[in-house]
Amino acid sequence: MKTRTRAQAKLITAQLLSGAGIASGYAVGGLLAEEITGKTSMAGIAQMSVILGAGLIAYPLAVLAGKAGRRTALTLGFGIGTIGATVVLLGVALQFLPLFMLGMMLCGSATASGLQARYAAVDLVDPANAGRAMSLVVWATTVGSVLGPSFTAPGAHLGAALGMNELAGPYLISMTAFGLATLVASTLTKKIKPGAAEAVPESTESAESGDSAVEPPTMKLGPALRFALARPVPLFAMVTIIAGQMMMTNVMVMTPVHMDHQEFSLGAIGIVVSVHIAGMYALSPVFGWMADRWGPGTVIAGGVLVFATAIILGVIDATAEVSSMVLLSTALIFLGVGWSMFLIGGSALLTASVPQHAKVTLQGASDAAMNLGGALMAGMAGTVLQAGGFLWINMMATIVLLIALAFSIRAVPLMRWPGRERPLGSADSTAEASYAD
Repeated sequence: MKTRTRAQAKLITAQLLSGAGIASGYAVGGLLAEEITGKTSMAGIAQMSVILGAGLIAYPLAVLAGKAGRRTALTLGFGIGTIGATVVLLGVALQFLPLFMLGMMLCGSATASGLQARYAAVDLVDPANAGRAMSLVVWATTVGSVLGPSFTAPGAHLGAALGMNELAGPYLISMTAFGLATLVASTLTKKIKPGAAEAVPESTESAESGDSAVEPPTMKLGPALRFALARPVPLFAMVTIIAGQMMMTNVMVMTPVHMDHQEFSLGAIGIVVSVHIAGMYALSPVFGWMADRWGPGTVIAGGVLVFATAIILGVIDATAEVSSMVLLSTALIFLGVGWSMFLIGGSALLTASVPQHAKVTLQGASDAAMNLGGALMAGMAGTVLQAGGFLWINMMATIVLLIALAFSIRAVPLMRWPGRERPLGSADSTAEASYAD
């Protein structure tokens, strides 16, 4: 038990540091891209690059975790993020967009590792507590992520003091935070493997000796995707995770640019990003408890209402004569809470609705897809903002939400709700029997 507690503490610490590193540069990434290119339409390219990088590396990291354990995968992922922050600084110094984009893509590896950490937490506990274990690690990002944007202004001053572009200064903090997360991840128990809580022995001696439980063969990507696509519940779980990321990314990456155009200060932008990220993570333990107690579907349904509220508030601000700091902050809090509910609910639903040997594959695939979807939205967001303003940004999020609701129609009757004994109906009961590849 002590070994598991230490492993959870290390996951939480690494996630906290990673969150701080990601959030430190979040508010200035779009501004740097706009400055380097001189075009507002290119402002979304910074976060597009981060999210694209996270999407491209999420599945390879999941495969590595299945073969070599979570420690190896997380250490490598955070390490690549450290290199990425260094490359960003070099790209800004040279005002060379391709190098800047490469650095941002490498920073995305830290995002992918942070997402994988939530599943690593599930590997340590009984499946009945999966939602709470997952949400605790997600919640740990709150402290780092809320502190991160507050480093934006001090980071800018640090950059200026060192003779750098002041907007690049926050990436000095990102580089340091990712480096520390890498060190913490490297101390995790060697044999934490996906899908096997018993892979973390009760004693330190057996943990270090490399003993582990016999694990079922991992389903390959093609058969795993065919399995999910043929079943409404796993498919809806993946769509929920992807849609939540797309909506959040679309609105969030353009909010700092929208505020800059409205002549808000860099400090004000940092505050709005901070409260948004607080919304993303602060309530995750509550949503994890709800998922375990009442089923993931309850959490997802609440997320739909929260996302709708965020969009409505965004539309009100976009159509007002002058943007409101209070209105934007409130909208961004709701946006973050909606993302958290979709991520926790969707992840818990996916974990509960697929067989053991498909979990790691579909977890990696859904994380890759959510980030690639987010990258697509971020890549379009700059052009959409320039063409139709903040209103069109919120309309894009509305379309994604409606698509997610369409996928829920077949899944909802099979999902777990209060009073239903059979959690996931046919999607669950046929999971093991249907796998023959």
